Amino acid sequence: MEQARPINRIKVVLVEQSRTGKWLSQMVEKNYATVSRWCSNAAQPSLEMLVKIAEVLNVDVRELINTTKEK
Repeated sequence: MEQARPINRIKVVLVEQSRTGKWLSQMVEKNYATVSRWCSNAAQPSLEMLVKIAEVLNVDVRELINTTKEK
């Protein structure tokens, strides 16, 4: 079975900023299990939540999404 391509980079950005999923869950007022599913790409946040996450992490929302084009 082929592995699905990761859609978001939330976990990568958290690691780059030395932040945790628990911290993010508190900042966006979501259950830690929900944030964990986002970080593992098992589920995706809504567009509105993605914008809120970008604001909390002080990054452009585009940094949270993997590109669809091959380089």
